[in-house]
Amino acid sequence: MKQIGLVAIGRNEGVRLEACLLSARGKVALLVYVDSGSTDSSLELARSIGCDTVELDLSTPFTAARARNEGFARLLQLVPDIEFVQFVDGDCEVVDGWLDRAQQELTAKPDVAVVCGRRRERFPNATAYNRLCDMEWDTPIGEAKACGGDSMMRVAAFQACGGFNPALIAGEEPELCVRLRQNGWKIERLDAEMTLHDAQMTGFDQWWKRSQRAGHAYAEGSWLHGNTPERHWVKDTTSIWFWGLVLPVLVLGTAWFTHGWSLLLLFGYPVLTYRIYRRMQQNLPAKDATLYAMSCVLGTFPQLQGQILFHQRRLLGQRSNLIEYKTANQIKIIN
Repeated sequence: MKQIGLVAIGRNEGVRLEACLLSARGKVALLVYVDSGSTDSSLELARSIGCDTVELDLSTPFTAARARNEGFARLLQLVPDIEFVQFVDGDCEVVDGWLDRAQQELTAKPDVAVVCGRRRERFPNATAYNRLCDMEWDTPIGEAKACGGDSMMRVAAFQACGGFNPALIAGEEPELCVRLRQNGWKIERLDAEMTLHDAQMTGFDQWWKRSQRAGHAYAEGSWLHGNTPERHWVKDTTSIWFWGLVLPVLVLGTAWFTHGWSLLLLFGYPVLTYRIYRRMQQNLPAKDATLYAMSCVLGTFPQLQGQILFHQRRLLGQRSNLIEYKTANQIKIIN
């Protein structure tokens, strides 16, 4: 307990935030809640639970990365000898036993900087979009290249790499993990339940914006680290450009010259869908594998939008703004 501090971030999370903070109360040395402009009673709620709070101002745009950094700074200010920090999003609840398991793993393996476990969607069957989130988080166990928003990190490693990049609006965890691995640290995914997440994904427009944000993250991540030996996210960004733009333009642009034969190239989409389906069917029921495969293929189009948006802003020298996927009464800045 004395070795672990927890940093939770959120915006207008309401009862989800209460569940998040209560799930860790009494299990860590200090709870820090960082609020990004909530208009509900999130700050008062956190204080009533016994959390130290940080209220971000508008002098710098809100990002999850900035919120985590500032929460970490407050944690270190109040408990300077803390060894591990658990980051958690305000719409997630920490599962019993996770903090002990994560601490044991980091203590036993001094070359590991980050450990994460299984994040599950609390209501996976409420909507197809919630189900997609739950499948997305079911990643392989063992040494990994990246973690998500919920993870426990070694304080010394986090400090040595400078923390999260506060300018990133998405993909800040994999970007940090690139820098950690470049400095000799390892990231591990444990075979353990970690957090319960409440996505509240109820509409196609939310799924589209979330996919658009993912495309933005791919573009920015590859722009920052694409020239490194591992070619961070270069393959992903190239694939999005091909399926989202190059192939459709090629087909439509040559349809007149080929008397329509180029339209046959569009069969590449169902072929790609089937390939993803076959891969996912090894671990998922056929219905879920189909849903996941269709989402991956259709998702290339909003992801392309996100990539174009990133490069447009980059070329114009503009700062990236948050891409929020929640409805007006469900605003959030985190995954």
